[in-house]
Amino acid sequence: MSSVLTLLLAGPLQSWGSSARFARRTTENAPTKSGVVGLLAAAQGIHRDDEEGLARLASLRFGVRIDQPGTRLRDFQTAHHADTDEPAPVSERFYLCDAVFLAAVEGPHEQLTELHTALCRPEFLPYLGRRSCPPAERIPREVHADTRLEDVLRSTPWLASSWHRERTWSRQESVDLAILVESAGKEQAAKGDTVRDQPLSYDPRHRRYALRTVHATSTTIPHPQAKTDHDPVSHLGEALGEA
Repeated sequence: MSSVLTLLLAGPLQSWGSSARFARRTTENAPTKSGVVGLLAAAQGIHRDDEEGLARLASLRFGVRIDQPGTRLRDFQTAHHADTDEPAPVSERFYLCDAVFLAAVEGPHEQLTELHTALCRPEFLPYLGRRSCPPAERIPREVHADTRLEDVLRSTPWLASSWHRERTWSRQESVDLAILVESAGKEQAAKGDTVRDQPLSYDPRHRRYALRTVHATSTTIPHPQAKTDHDPVSHLGEALGEA
């Protein structure tokens, strides 16, 4: 059985584009495989034109859990060409603010151990989709031996920020979190959605991506601050006793 490496992707801004082109740069609601594979490649010092090194990382199975969806931000950017005074077209860029994700990759235990070590001391600076989006917390969590991607995403405790957990209604004992997992076989692939997010080359002269199938599901995680013993009229008895 394979092992699973978990990653904490949290920061003030994140942006995970899968089909953004030209002046409009959108973001998906969750990290993309191409973005996370690029993060892993940066940690190991793999250059953009190293297709063999990229292929080893792209062969890992990928999944993500949305612990804190964040809010969407739209930004306008302008620039000037270096050799002329003519302004460049206005660029429209989208970001996710204050989002938290639990990402995971499944594969050989030795390879994932090497990735964990690289993420602790990265060769190139890792970022959350774009260079302007640095991580707010330590990215690598741990390597889980002899387990499945789905099991780790379902069993890991809720990783949302403390203020987000407090804002979430704490009268409920659990929270439902969305999970997006790369399909493992033909049966799952038949039920999933196809996205062009399988990286083949990061060479800026010819970026290439293939199709992959994503299966959407969810999991129920215990709420760490649940208040199940709350009695909304308990203070009335105390007031009558004092009277």
